[in-house]
Amino acid sequence: MNSVVERLEQLRTLMRNKKIDIYLIPSSDYHQSEYVGEYFKSREFISGFTGSAGTVVVTKDKAGLWTDGRYFIQAEKQLQGSGIILFKMGEEGVPTYSEYINQNLKNGETLGFDGKVISGKTIFDLKNEFGNKDITLEDKYDLVGEIWKDRPSLPMSEVFILDEKYAGESFKSKLNKLREKMEVLKADKHILTSLDDIAWLFNIRGRDIKNNPVTLSYSIISKDKVTLYIDGKKVNNEVREYLEKNGVEIKGYFEVYEDVKNSENEIVLLDNDKVNYLICNSIKGTILDRSNPTTVMKACKNPVELENLRNSHLKDGVAVTKFMYWLKTNIGKFEMSEISVSDKIEEYRKEQELYIEPSFNTISAYEANAAMMHYSANEKSNSKLYPRNLLLIDSGAQYLDGTTDITRTFVLGECPEEIKEHFTLVLKGMISLSKVKFLYGARGTNLDILARRPVWERGIDYKCGTGHGVGFLLNVHEGPQGIRFQTNPQVLEEGMTVTNEPGVYIEGSHGIRLENELIVKKAEKTVFGQFMEFETMTYAPLDLDGVIPEMLEKNEREFLNTYHKMVFDKVSPYLTAEEKEWLKEYTREI
Repeated sequence: MNSVVERLEQLRTLMRNKKIDIYLIPSSDYHQSEYVGEYFKSREFISGFTGSAGTVVVTKDKAGLWTDGRYFIQAEKQLQGSGIILFKMGEEGVPTYSEYINQNLKNGETLGFDGKVISGKTIFDLKNEFGNKDITLEDKYDLVGEIWKDRPSLPMSEVFILDEKYAGESFKSKLNKLREKMEVLKADKHILTSLDDIAWLFNIRGRDIKNNPVTLSYSIISKDKVTLYIDGKKVNNEVREYLEKNGVEIKGYFEVYEDVKNSENEIVLLDNDKVNYLICNSIKGTILDRSNPTTVMKACKNPVELENLRNSHLKDGVAVTKFMYWLKTNIGKFEMSEISVSDKIEEYRKEQELYIEPSFNTISAYEANAAMMHYSANEKSNSKLYPRNLLLIDSGAQYLDGTTDITRTFVLGECPEEIKEHFTLVLKGMISLSKVKFLYGARGTNLDILARRPVWERGIDYKCGTGHGVGFLLNVHEGPQGIRFQTNPQVLEEGMTVTNEPGVYIEGSHGIRLENELIVKKAEKTVFGQFMEFETMTYAPLDLDGVIPEMLEKNEREFLNTYHKMVFDKVSPYLTAEEKEWLKEYTREI
């Protein structure tokens, strides 16, 4: 932690030199991405906290980190000795970081930040909180970058085209639909900076962010012109020809910052929650602040994408099932650790056709480590596995034909009855959400209670959402849809995909999470309206060794038995004779 303390002192020295009183450091890149490339990990560099979400605020004599419930346990450990105070977001009596800044920033003082890595909305909201205070905003200094001597360079992965047999729709078709929506909104220009939206629209992918097949780029779209701003070294002849054939002008990555100024007397459509402050503040015309139309278009998978996704999930289910067989039949026979089994599950995925890479860093967590929702094993924490208690593995893959995300908690041997009760409660919540039928217009917020009810009835909760949207060969966390206790205004539309992953996390003891992916589908239409339902597209057994059958109601057992029959029917043709016999036992009716 000495290095963190030293870095904070170096940062404060720069703050004094630049006459900055409070400095704000988010987790994002120039595009407000959730997961970022190594170059952009300034918040991690300055704090030592490695979670994906968090904000650091540094004053003249204090520093604080704000993060959510997924990371409370991890952050407490990683901040020890740093002098940085942990602010647990959402907890009673804990101010937001913007409230904290407002409380500590006096009249006439200066708030500093790098305007390229903070959204316009964040700063506009802060300005509103300041009210009549005389506060100066200094947006041009990347102070962390000035003290980060061995900072990695910006990523330079080569772009590739996603074939229409996977994407299901051409770039021109998507562009025409986008322009139709721009016309309805009376927008002259649309500034697009979110990497998943750009990749989806142009049917291109990259490798600029680990596990996220995107490329650093911006785009400006008008009624008769499309410009893609990207480092030309990433664009090979095939991609350049494809873009030019589709009427796309290619310009340098940073040229967007000059071009956005050419907007006088124009209505400029952008989402200021996704566009950085420097761009928002450079617009000369009128900003029309709306969600990117591409975001919902992208979330509603077309029939070709859905069929590809089912196929990628089948391959993924085969890999996970083979891994489960290997794990359950070998535990205790030779040394295993969190890292070694994480490597093993990736080995099985690499055997599958069209595999590219994991869709996120695998969470392989044994016993008490699993109580940290986003635990990441390293050489120091790497626990050995024994034939007892639980191993939680949350993992996924990027295939050319889709993105997967699955969590299974495995029973490795004897475990207390309370743990099996918790396992069964989580399963009950997962089943309840899986089998629901709901009226069109419902949002994930309306359905979240179905997954939580079994654990709530025992006075237990999990400090995260129940489910998130997933992209198509894109981000594993990709909205706007989600299933969470906190308000989410997005209606669940046909073709959206969302995870279903309730859990129980008991600090110092164990963690349990069970996760399947669901497709939102139309059910019957009656005089009462259009009803909707979910299709499960994850095909891998749930560990029956953790289930107390007596705790399941008849309809829950029926759902589980039907699900397991589907898993056996789909997965068994790809298994060896020994694996198939084993799977028969682990998908048996209960």
